Amino acid sequence: MLKGISPLLSPELLSVLCRMGHGDEIVLADAHFPGETCGRRVLRADGLKIAALLDAILPLFELDGYVDAPLVMMAAVEGDTLDPAVEQSYRAAVDKHAPDAPPIRRIDRFAFYDRARQAFAVVMTGETAKYGNIIVKKGVTPC
Repeated sequence: MLKGISPLLSPELLSVLCRMGHGDEIVLADAHFPGETCGRRVLRADGLKIAALLDAILPLFELDGYVDAPLVMMAAVEGDTLDPAVEQSYRAAVDKHAPDAPPIRRIDRFAFYDRARQAFAVVMTGETAKYGNIIVKKGVTPC
């Protein structure tokens, strides 16, 4: 056990976060996401909710300040509705650790999948909220 690091972060996830460079993206995927299809590097965080993982990751992780949207979620497919509580819970974690972060951007489902295929890693979580996936872009750690 390490001091100051959330026990929600596995050794594998800590290693991935450390190996990511600025501009690399990580997908925190809900339990329904096709992670093995989309991801070239897939980690398991079964049973964990994404808001809790964001709260554990963001103290260690600088968001990319050189892009308009370092946080991206999937937009609802026509005919579906979004539960605003999902994004609000993610935003609460973001605001706690990166209060100046821009709003979370929503993109089309298939654009999200394309972007996930290019991500450094996909973390499969126990999140069951519909449209609960989020892409987080790593920035440069300030000196």
